[in-house]
Amino acid sequence: MARGSTLFLKATVVLIGLLILAVCILGLPLVGKELLEDYPGYVIYPIVGGLYLTTIPFYYALFQALRLLGFIDRNNAFSELSVAALKRIKASAVAISLVFVAILPFFLILGQQDDAPGIVLVNLVFVFASMVIAVFAAVLQKLLKNAIDIQSELDLTV
Repeated sequence: MARGSTLFLKATVVLIGLLILAVCILGLPLVGKELLEDYPGYVIYPIVGGLYLTTIPFYYALFQALRLLGFIDRNNAFSELSVAALKRIKASAVAISLVFVAILPFFLILGQQDDAPGIVLVNLVFVFASMVIAVFAAVLQKLLKNAIDIQSELDLTV
C-alpha cells in the first residue's frame, strides 16, 4: 500500500477523533443540560455518563488503528503485532456495545416518557454498528493469523 493512502487513513482517523472530542466537549453538555430541564436526572445522568464512558474504548480503538496503519507503513502488516492490534480493536468494539446495552433501559424510560420509540432505535444502531465492527475485526484477525501461519510454514519449507 502506498504511503499516501495510509497517510490519508491516518488523517481520517485523527479527524474522527477530533470530531468526537468536539462533540464530547461542546455538544454533549448542552444536550444534557437541555434534557435535564424536561426529564429527571436519574434518566439523563446514566445516559450522558454512558456516552462519555464509551469514549475510552473508542479512543483506544483509534489508537490501535493508528498503530496498525504504522505497521502497514513499515511493511510489517503480517505480524503478531497486527493481530494483537486487531484483537484490541475487537475488544474495544465489544466494550462499546456493552455500554450501550447497559444504558438501553434508560433510553427505554426516556422513550416512554417522550412517547418516542425512535430514540431506542438510535441506541440499537450504535449497539449493532459496534458489533459489526467487532465481527469485522475478528474476521480480519483470523485471516491475518492464518496468513501469518501459512507464511511461517512456507519460510520453514524453503
